[in-house]
Amino acid sequence: MILETLVVGPMQVNCYILAPQEGSPAIIIDPGAEAKKIKKALSRYSLQASLVINTHGHYDHIGADNEFAAPVYVHAQDGPLLKDPRLNLSGVFGWPYSVKGKIEFLEDGREAGIGGIKLKVLHIPGHTAGGIALQLVDPHIRAVFTGDTLFRQSIGRSDLAGGNESLLIKGIREKLLSLDDNTAVYPGHGPATTIGEEKRSNPYLSEQSV
Repeated sequence: MILETLVVGPMQVNCYILAPQEGSPAIIIDPGAEAKKIKKALSRYSLQASLVINTHGHYDHIGADNEFAAPVYVHAQDGPLLKDPRLNLSGVFGWPYSVKGKIEFLEDGREAGIGGIKLKVLHIPGHTAGGIALQLVDPHIRAVFTGDTLFRQSIGRSDLAGGNESLLIKGIREKLLSLDDNTAVYPGHGPATTIGEEKRSNPYLSEQSV
């Protein structure tokens, strides 16, 4: 399996490319910016962008959705963000942006994927109402892509529209910390970690935290 991590845009978003092998269809998770950089990585492996998945609808994670002629998937509760620059925050910064292509809606527990790669949707509201993590469904590889829900030694902010810290922590505990300790965590920003490491040392997830 190909798993390529690209850091894109001024907000340093982690964009992930997943594909079963060279020359195959590919999934792009959170193409927030720098479409040329992402396309160069696709070309390096002779991949065809076939599916875009947004872990949530903020502009820094969706800003290059329109560049790949592929259907865009997002949780239904964040669907409005993809169409409204005020909601996705691009309008706040003077760069109004909306997704133009076909948008498909995801639900908790649903699997999405292509070419033998399957990702299970874990709906974890709290950063946004429709924030999700994506658990790789594979008997040999334990991995989860957490967007802006869980970071190394931190969690997503909850002070924006649709945010709720108690819901965020509850969802992380129930749907992420229940995964195997060896599960690799690939967040929306910053370095990768593991579920076990976050159980042991994430200050927001201790028994004393809210």
